Amino acid sequence: MLELVDPQGVTVGISEKIAAHESPGRLHRAFSVFLFDDEGRMLLQQRALSKYHFPGVWSNACCGHPLPGEAPFQAAVRRVGEELGIAPALLMEAGTVTYRHPDPQSGLVEHEYNHLFVGLVRAEPRPDPDEVAGFALVTPDELRERRAVDTFSGWFQDVLEAALPAVKRLDADIHW
Repeated sequence: MLELVDPQGVTVGISEKIAAHESPGRLHRAFSVFLFDDEGRMLLQQRALSKYHFPGVWSNACCGHPLPGEAPFQAAVRRVGEELGIAPALLMEAGTVTYRHPDPQSGLVEHEYNHLFVGLVRAEPRPDPDEVAGFALVTPDELRERRAVDTFSGWFQDVLEAALPAVKRLDADIHW
């Protein structure tokens, strides 16, 4: 189950997860996490091939949906642990962004009011293979190279652009 929201992010109901993603997509609460190591590299994850939508694409470190009544920050910390097997050394709020991206392969739609978080990671990820097919730590140049050849989630650019101002507040050595 997840929370349906209005355009201002106010909860207006709950829905089963798949039903909220069926076309045309119902606006619902979500979160996206960007993690960086001490060298300023961004952690990317490749979504597991078994995912029901957007399988196998590359995206930010972690994303998901808070449970009804769960604070987005708590959900983000929980899911980083569940998906990547690590805890952020630091995690802070980075705003919100709303988007709508259909998945041409499955026909499902991501229509999300997305809470953004940025943080630092100091442990080697131990990803759950049911959630994550692979991961990489990349510099800005390496990210550009990957984006030219690999498929990324439809929402990646939206959440990255919205989170970048907060990334600058993380650490003076992170230059994105």
